[in-house]
Amino acid sequence: MRAFRLARFGVAFALMTLARTVPAAGEEDALERGEYLVRAGGCFSCHTVPGGPKLAGGRPVATPFGTFYTPNITPDPATGIGHWTDAQFLRALRQGISPEGANYFPVFPYTSFTGITDSDALAIKAYLFSLPAVHQENRRHDVAFPFSWRLLQTGWKWLFFSQGPFQPTPDRSAAYNRGAYLVIALAHCGECHTPRNLLGATRAGQWLAGTRDGPDGQLVPNITPDPETGIGKWDKEDIVELLRTGMTPEQSRVKGAMREVVEDGLKYLSKDDLAAIADYLFAQPAIVHEVAPRN
Repeated sequence: MRAFRLARFGVAFALMTLARTVPAAGEEDALERGEYLVRAGGCFSCHTVPGGPKLAGGRPVATPFGTFYTPNITPDPATGIGHWTDAQFLRALRQGISPEGANYFPVFPYTSFTGITDSDALAIKAYLFSLPAVHQENRRHDVAFPFSWRLLQTGWKWLFFSQGPFQPTPDRSAAYNRGAYLVIALAHCGECHTPRNLLGATRAGQWLAGTRDGPDGQLVPNITPDPETGIGKWDKEDIVELLRTGMTPEQSRVKGAMREVVEDGLKYLSKDDLAAIADYLFAQPAIVHEVAPRN
């Protein structure tokens, strides 16, 4: 009898352990949605050093103001975001403010992520918190004074930052608005594809027109529908194919940061979402802007 009770206890304990470690169907669906959103947001490519642990940070981002290092966003409570509450996570994305109340530098694209809906942001957080915690200290930014002074970001925000969330355009189609949400907020395409002014803010009049001063000094192409300097000679399927495979209509493969964005993120998106991105891009004003290497 005692052996039977012990066996029954062992089975019960195993079932309780399994219940704690295997997500329920609804929870599993939520985590799949969170992973999809993380992929769309390009988090893997930005927050992972090549060959290093996923999302543990330390990736250098060279800018005219110095080199910034992306943070650890695994759920490690000491070196990652494991101690963050939902409210703190939302404030980071929506307002660019850390749990300690400090301003983030806009190299963290909160200027775009502010448009992410609360439900999407919390799904992202739930997925990140479901991953293994990696104990890896964050690297200090290599940025000279005064650009290293976070208090100055309050003035920068006053000049250049508009807080979200994203608002759909009522007279546009659902596909256009979905594409707009992805390009403007979640996938934050404008952060790389828009030229910046001397203070590091994107130039509104050149939205998506490309730049010679992209991440780490890379050329970033014009993706407005200008036929000569942009994507105006492409069709929707060309955009979908590039975002899915990294192959251009000219049969060349994208390189650098965009290659990682495709491989780690965009290729996982549904065809409907990729088509929605194309719908939005082709609906933008065509801007004549040739992006060429400096002489």
